[in-house]
Amino acid sequence: MNVRRLIPTVAVASATVLGLTALSACSSSSAADKNGDGKLNVTASFYPMQYLAQEIGGDHVSVDTLTKPGVEPHDLELSPRQTAELGESDFILYLKGIQPAVDDAIGQSGVKNTVDAAELTHLEKHGTGVGHDHGHEGEEHSEEEHSHENEAGADPHIWLDPVKYAEVAEGVGKAMEKADPDHAAAYKKNTKALVEKLGALNTKFEGGLKDTRSKTFITTHSAFGYLAERYGLDQESIAGIDPESDPSPARVKELQDIAKKDDVSTVFFETLASDKTAKTLAGDAHLKTDVLDPLEGITGKSKGDDYIGVMESNLAALQKALGAK
Repeated sequence: MNVRRLIPTVAVASATVLGLTALSACSSSSAADKNGDGKLNVTASFYPMQYLAQEIGGDHVSVDTLTKPGVEPHDLELSPRQTAELGESDFILYLKGIQPAVDDAIGQSGVKNTVDAAELTHLEKHGTGVGHDHGHEGEEHSEEEHSHENEAGADPHIWLDPVKYAEVAEGVGKAMEKADPDHAAAYKKNTKALVEKLGALNTKFEGGLKDTRSKTFITTHSAFGYLAERYGLDQESIAGIDPESDPSPARVKELQDIAKKDDVSTVFFETLASDKTAKTLAGDAHLKTDVLDPLEGITGKSKGDDYIGVMESNLAALQKALGAK
């Protein structure tokens, strides 16, 4: 926030006479407050980061999001204007590894208060399947099959696990306190409230998925690995971490076999990526389809107004598909 707006007009005029050097030095170490409203100007890379910034920052922040509603975050390309405006932010919150264009631009922005959510919790490696091997011990696989089974990397989808998301929230809260100490008490209070809200959501998932007919669900891409591990489920994805990658015929055949063996009833698709492959697989295997939202953005098609609402909708969809008792 710009210290100039905190100094009376007369004082500013006097400062001009006495010398602007000290004032400029003070301003350079403070936040920019480009909107001139006294708020911490936060740039969030995409919706899960935006939600954290808004919940924790409350009335003391102004949040801008690089990924607009309806845009698939993985494919985002920044305009020259967006890249230039990054440098005017007081605080940048992003998740490294999910948006390469954003990672590059932030690295060149020169903004002091830059927080990578991936550094606030432990990232794990997830591939197309998470949880078990479906009885393939000892079987020989073709090179094409192994290309999918071994597809794994640092999975960035940490926000789909309420426990990990709460860990990130705590780190973001501390970073905001440091960046804007005048409102540290408010950030601390808001962080505590958000962590409690996420704890309640975790309790709902634990209870809702504790006793189910099946533990396996099929999704468009590998976004739900953390959620699957947290609640004892097995995620099988058509694509890998990238929702736009196409499955091989061998992977499609494998998923059909898994669906039969593990009593899978539903193939899940999502709102921001193509549902063509998911619906084709479901049709060929005589399975139902439903939405499991990876919460990469909120649109009019989202089954909920915010993170909590969509996650509760996801829980209901999983309960139905897995035959919760």
